[in-house]
Amino acid sequence: MSNETLSKQEIIEKYRLSDSDTGSSDVQIALLTHRIVDLTEHLRTHRKDFHSRRGLIAMAARRRKLLDYVKKKDLNRYNDLLRKLNIRK
Repeated sequence: MSNETLSKQEIIEKYRLSDSDTGSSDVQIALLTHRIVDLTEHLRTHRKDFHSRRGLIAMAARRRKLLDYVKKKDLNRYNDLLRKLNIRK
């Protein structure tokens, strides 16, 4: 994901599957990825913030579960999502 800060509504607009989509797996994964990136930056400056670190681990686990679900349902959509979000190197 790029360094620019995006609002929740902009992320939903970018990753939704249809016009009325606000909670699909793709949108949830994109929102979690954005929060994970922000929290990772926070933890770089506040190294002893263990409560936020615990939240980060929980968010990463939730994203992993959602990614596993998308991979099981549609492999092409999974690969496209990884490429768009720049999750895997």
